[in-house]
Amino acid sequence: MSYRSVRLAEEIKRVVTDLMRTALRDPRISGMTSITGVDVSKDLRYAKIYISVLGTEEEQEKTIEGLQSAGGFIRSEMGKAIRLRYTPELSFTLDTSIQHSLKINKMLRDIIPDQDKELKD
Repeated sequence: MSYRSVRLAEEIKRVVTDLMRTALRDPRISGMTSITGVDVSKDLRYAKIYISVLGTEEEQEKTIEGLQSAGGFIRSEMGKAIRLRYTPELSFTLDTSIQHSLKINKMLRDIIPDQDKELKD
């Protein structure tokens, strides 16, 4: 990734996070939603936003639906906040890496329960 695309990805992450906190009032979007990463294409026209949602699968799906339906609004607000020739087209993808790591951590704790007791002592 070029320096410019990395900077743009961080700026997109900041702007979309602010919008999710303040401007989006869609009840489908969970309050326990965070952006884990942003990938920007080489030509800076497309941005893939990775979303992590703490909750059930249904809540995760509804949050992605809500964000995709608000995509036009988010893109227009992002265009006002970030001055670019072309405002990137946004796509939202569910990031399950945090849940996967929690699952692996739980499995490891179940395998070695005695070490947890030793660490606490």
